[in-house]
Amino acid sequence: MEVTAALKSFIYITASSLLLPVLLLLSAMTIWLVVYSGSFFGMWLARRRLRRPVDAVASIRSGAFSEFPPHVRSFCLRVKEMNGTGYTRPAVLNLIREAEHRLWRPLDRLRILVRTGPGLGLIGTLIPMGTGLASLGQGDLTRLSGDLIVAFTTTVVGMAIGMASYFFLTIQRRWAEEDLKNMELAAELLSGGHADDEERENAP
Repeated sequence: MEVTAALKSFIYITASSLLLPVLLLLSAMTIWLVVYSGSFFGMWLARRRLRRPVDAVASIRSGAFSEFPPHVRSFCLRVKEMNGTGYTRPAVLNLIREAEHRLWRPLDRLRILVRTGPGLGLIGTLIPMGTGLASLGQGDLTRLSGDLIVAFTTTVVGMAIGMASYFFLTIQRRWAEEDLKNMELAAELLSGGHADDEERENAP
């Protein structure tokens, strides 16, 4: 029985000590998400102002790179420079992989928030509920009401972080897929891959 009581006390102390870190993490995530929403709006506005190409193939072949986002535009210029200095196809593929890595890396933070936000909200709910039930057994209704307020607000904040992060992640993932598709198309067209295909088709 003494071992069981010691283990219960250890688990109770451990769970109670997690409340402060959970509250700090939720507060930091909320602040970061508010700041990030401003940069997200800036990215959305910049993409809205672009004159989207009707035909991406024609735009790339004609050199109308200004119709694409800045990172796609810089990628097209780099591939074009490589083509003029004696490129190698592995170098172009490496450039594509580097661009792909840069596109997907910022989304990792949003993926973390999608998972950890609701999880931290649930942890922040259960810990005060335990102390609140202990207060109820002692007849301390004032402490019980305070613990319930903390429990419910952490749930709301955690779910809000998860939903907002999922919204940002979905939109940015669609942008990343579109930009990556245009980069791969530009690499194929500007590196002369289409010329090889035409020669192969015209060969007897």
